[in-house]
Amino acid sequence: MDLKQLRYFCSIYDNKSLSAAADAERIAVSALSYHLANLEAEIGAPLFTRKSRGLEATAAGERLYFHARSILKTVEVAKRDLFTFRDNVSGEVSLAMAYSAIQAIGVQLAKVVVEDYPDLQLNMIESLSSTTLLHLSSADADLGLAYNPPLTSTFKATPILEEDLVLIGKREIIGSGSEPVTVPELLDFKIIMLRQGMAARALLDHHKTLEQIYATSQLQMNSVHAISGAVREGLGCTIGTTLFMGDEIKSGRLHWRPIISPTLTRTLYLCEQTDRPPTIALETIRDLIRDLMVRAVNDGIWPARLIEAE
Repeated sequence: MDLKQLRYFCSIYDNKSLSAAADAERIAVSALSYHLANLEAEIGAPLFTRKSRGLEATAAGERLYFHARSILKTVEVAKRDLFTFRDNVSGEVSLAMAYSAIQAIGVQLAKVVVEDYPDLQLNMIESLSSTTLLHLSSADADLGLAYNPPLTSTFKATPILEEDLVLIGKREIIGSGSEPVTVPELLDFKIIMLRQGMAARALLDHHKTLEQIYATSQLQMNSVHAISGAVREGLGCTIGTTLFMGDEIKSGRLHWRPIISPTLTRTLYLCEQTDRPPTIALETIRDLIRDLMVRAVNDGIWPARLIEAE
């Protein structure tokens, strides 16, 4: 059994006639009949019966058609995918990214795609880590950058980097010094947090500490933009990375202090579904993301520690 035989068989099935299939495949009826006979001999069962309206598939023929169409479609997808090796990388990739990742590498990633991969379409989705996995599950995204995702068999999650979290706010709220703040001391501040729920796990690795902070948090929001706006207005302070509100910190409008006892961290993972076969376009974007993240950390753009691949 080979691909040519399967293609001829599907053509006979679709056309319900040897002569019509022969015309469609531009092959002699005798040659088509020969291939069909060989296929039936290999399977050990007839694939068609003759009816007044043409050839009708037997039970074996119906089952073979189901498998043959799937095989031929997979081969066609593979041909299109591998064709890009000879020419340009092409196709469409959707990427769901946490806000920090957008800040650090989003523009640079878009620039590389535009300049180096003109036939590649990149869709970038800014999302909270809690919704990134939903985008992956619903096939709205092919890749995702998410903090502390739940580890399941549904997703392949590769840790890329680890960040320290700090206290961020106006000096009159968190103080003007640079001395560290202990976790027990955090509970005395007006902390503005991501809304508790799925987003909670994505904030930091220390779940017990997280619950303590949520218990004393007056404002909870599901938007990083709303949180940053509230902090700028002096409604409270927040826990995040220095990258999160880097421009405000550099300008002096906001201040940050380290957190200790314990040091709070979070880990960023590159996520994709385990049952979705990768394309060359997806692998290209995946490699670009890794390269840009390594460069951003090494250049000091992204204050984080890279996690060595196992």
